[in-house]
Amino acid sequence: MFAKLEHLEEKYEELNRLISDPEIIQDHERWRGYMKSHADLGDVVGVYREYKKVAADIEATRELIRDERDPEFRELAESELVELENREEKLRRQLRILLLPKDPNDEKNVIIEIRAGTGGEEAGLFAGDLLRMYLRYAERRGWRAEILSGSETDLGGFKEVIVLLEGRGAYSELKFESGVHRVQRVPATESGGRIHTSAATVAVLPEAEEVDIEVKPEELRVDVFCSTGPGGQSVNTTQSAVRITHVPTGIVVSCQDEKSQHKNRDKAMKVLRARLLDKAEQEQQEHIASTRKIQVGSGDRSERIRTYNFPQNRVTDHRLNLTLYRLEMVLQGDLHELVDALITSDQAQKLKTLD
Repeated sequence: MFAKLEHLEEKYEELNRLISDPEIIQDHERWRGYMKSHADLGDVVGVYREYKKVAADIEATRELIRDERDPEFRELAESELVELENREEKLRRQLRILLLPKDPNDEKNVIIEIRAGTGGEEAGLFAGDLLRMYLRYAERRGWRAEILSGSETDLGGFKEVIVLLEGRGAYSELKFESGVHRVQRVPATESGGRIHTSAATVAVLPEAEEVDIEVKPEELRVDVFCSTGPGGQSVNTTQSAVRITHVPTGIVVSCQDEKSQHKNRDKAMKVLRARLLDKAEQEQQEHIASTRKIQVGSGDRSERIRTYNFPQNRVTDHRLNLTLYRLEMVLQGDLHELVDALITSDQAQKLKTLD
């Protein structure tokens, strides 16, 4: 590990020199590339330098203890040594995490697809609750949100809704939300007060740029039609809605939220590129064990990653065996504890593979 850290520190120093070179500064594209690499290495090099300082302080303190004859001063030095050794161990763990292979998609924007699963109208209402939860989390993080596509139910829920969240690291924070989310509550349509269990599926995809995935025009079949609302009634008489089929894979994306056919096509292409990138990455990683939760199952109640229980005011993440008794706050977008715990768990699993 330390040989690698020495190499990274040397590389960081070389990048320091390059980004200050007047000739390179004139080449904006090349300079930006060096600046990004420099920023990427900044955290690990900073922690490594602090680790080296603490290690040197430990050695100096041990030397002092060996030579010190004053019992009181020696006791003080031994107490300081314990603190330094604890700090060294924390920095060592931090360095191991910083050296873990990074997901190349972590810094990307994220596309979240939410679909009502088992439970009829109640599942559609729950899909709407999940949408608002993610929108409020995005607002807390200062991200920009855009609804790309939505199919509403008669009661104001969603059969399906797709949202784009734009912000640095959005995918890294929300990628573990993929899976089946289950709700237990008394539906508004239930007169007998019985608790129902419903489900919605969530798929989390990194936004794919055109440079990430090539989509050839001849591979696409584009259909236009009049947009519709709940129950299938016509919303407008112009053919502004767009359905794009990627013929080689059979992936179909529809978008009808905008009045402009051009805007609907742009939104549909964003979703299509994200799905194609996700499919390509899954195929590439099929042969290795992966901890990423991309497949969301069928939407059946029995398949779930998280349960939202209204009578008990609790949220339980079944992957972590973590339960929080503040359901309303979570649904208001206070997801930080869950997000942090999932990221920490993922890092711990990756560290086990290195041991």
